[in-house]
Amino acid sequence: MKVVLRRVTKMPLDFEVKSNEITFKGYLEYHKGKLILLKAKLYGYIQKDCDICAEEFKMPLDEDIELFISDGIFEDEDNVSLDVVESFDGEVEIEELLHSEIELIKSDYHSCDKCKN
Repeated sequence: MKVVLRRVTKMPLDFEVKSNEITFKGYLEYHKGKLILLKAKLYGYIQKDCDICAEEFKMPLDEDIELFISDGIFEDEDNVSLDVVESFDGEVEIEELLHSEIELIKSDYHSCDKCKN
């Protein structure tokens, strides 16, 4: 699902994207300047290798995602630490954001139930 950033207004633009057993559901809305706020819920299951025993297991997901999308290069004038994704073509691909969030979660340390006990 591709979204043209200049069409995002103060009226929330809802989205829902599914990939395998994962759902990424939320909205986009204009924040200020060149920033668009994305608030979403990422839930479902992913296959992940246990970082202890290396066995594959089904890991549940239930994450709240909040980030900003900048239409162009983001310049932090207020010295506020924000999670910002920069878009250089005036569009954002929601599926790409979904897959990058999944990879970020997978890169963290996770163990299966057997190894937790």
